Amino acid sequence: MTRLALRLGVLLLALLLGGCFTLPPRGPLPASPALQNPGVSPLAALGARPALERDPLRSGFRLMPEGSTAFNARIALIRQARVSIDAQYYIMQSDAVGARFLLELLEAARRGVRVRLLVDGLYVAGKDELLALLAVQPNFEVRVFNPLPVQHGPLAWRLVLSAGELSRINRRMHNKLFVVDNSVAVMGGRNMADEYFMQSGTANFIDMDVLVTGPLIRALSSSFDSYWESRQVWSMRQLMAAPYEDAESQRARLEELLHGALPGMLTEREHDVLGQGPVTGELAVGRLTQTWAEAHVHADAPEKITRRDAASSFADSVTEHAIDDIASAHEQVILVSPYFVPGDRGMEVLQALAARGVETRIVTNALDATDESLVHAGYARYRMSLLRLRAQVYELGGRLAARQRHLGDFGTSFGRLHAKLALLDHRRLLLGSMNMDARSANVNTEIGVAIDSSVLAAQVELLAPVRALDAYELRLAEDGGIVWVEHRLDGSEQATREEPGASWLGSVKDFLLRPFVPEGSL
Repeated sequence: MTRLALRLGVLLLALLLGGCFTLPPRGPLPASPALQNPGVSPLAALGARPALERDPLRSGFRLMPEGSTAFNARIALIRQARVSIDAQYYIMQSDAVGARFLLELLEAARRGVRVRLLVDGLYVAGKDELLALLAVQPNFEVRVFNPLPVQHGPLAWRLVLSAGELSRINRRMHNKLFVVDNSVAVMGGRNMADEYFMQSGTANFIDMDVLVTGPLIRALSSSFDSYWESRQVWSMRQLMAAPYEDAESQRARLEELLHGALPGMLTEREHDVLGQGPVTGELAVGRLTQTWAEAHVHADAPEKITRRDAASSFADSVTEHAIDDIASAHEQVILVSPYFVPGDRGMEVLQALAARGVETRIVTNALDATDESLVHAGYARYRMSLLRLRAQVYELGGRLAARQRHLGDFGTSFGRLHAKLALLDHRRLLLGSMNMDARSANVNTEIGVAIDSSVLAAQVELLAPVRALDAYELRLAEDGGIVWVEHRLDGSEQATREEPGASWLGSVKDFLLRPFVPEGSL
């Protein structure tokens, strides 16, 4: 029997067995809501003190565009934690970055801090044993959102064996939220893995996080609790038993599994691209430079993944609130999304903005930068219409982004856009985990924050990839085609009619797969 025949036979058997696997009984989970009184925590003062001096409705914000700052801030906050740590992530890897993060959480739990770790079930594969061991450590609880029916083997195998529940497992928790001592939070686009913090040797993401203090923390903690206590969550203990019972064997195995962790914090510049000093230094002396503004949290309900029609999934979603805000713009809209598939609803809004003379700029990934070529193909169907609306369309180039050093050293890797944000009328900022596509709108759960601040808006405008020469500018050619224009460091331009990153093999692959992946799932 040839290898191909063997693989096809295994695949057929897996598909036949796919409907036979189901999740274990969920059972009741112990109640463990957010701890509302941080008490002795030094972090509590960061949000409480300014609330007495300023408008109590305002919260504190600090943008973190650089990976080293965003990582070090998380580690510093863990080390200062005294009461509780709540971490919610779509991807939680066990690579150098993920292992260091988990190791710091474990050390916090060992000194008495209550740790709640909530991860999406899709990428648990390969980390089952590690998460199971963490889940039985004192003060450390791990829960999994929407787990796959099969808990053993590589991800591809688990997905095949879960074919009978495809409609459920296609819907994921895409949220990213980190709350320490119910006093300081970090949210935005970054998952916990090397490539989100400039540590991958292949490709690294340009992303954005925001550090939050003040009254908004209550809404963020409430969102975390709604997921933690939801019917869509299983305890890791229910899914897999820890491989050892005695504490010494558990400790030894944890050290073995986490041996590849980063040795400590990442090297950080004296001042980041926004002119801000390291968060770690400020936290060490009990202060934090922030911008104070009114803001609102928008978070999808965890039950969103149980709604089977697009209309009910979209209602009151993070995407609906974002689109309503975008539609209300008067002067300018800047949309930054790695996966931009506007659909009919999005195009209606963009057409209305164009009719009112609102300047619109769209920044997304070029084909040579994207990690989702099918999503890019979905976006490409709208490119010509966007240009005809006179929208300014820019595509971040993998090669162009990597030549810059303002957001970190890419080394030999190439750059990809992963930040998700919108800037409206030079003062309203929308930031979070949501992409501008149907998957975020109707399939996955998301979280975002809407901030009213001209100061933060000016910082985002400063970071626009166009000004940093990281993106191709798209223009309409006289014959109706598209031209990609590269803005060079010396001020010159180079134009091409060939799409950066295009290849006949990739085009054929996307053409063959596209009928099986509807736009609503991109």
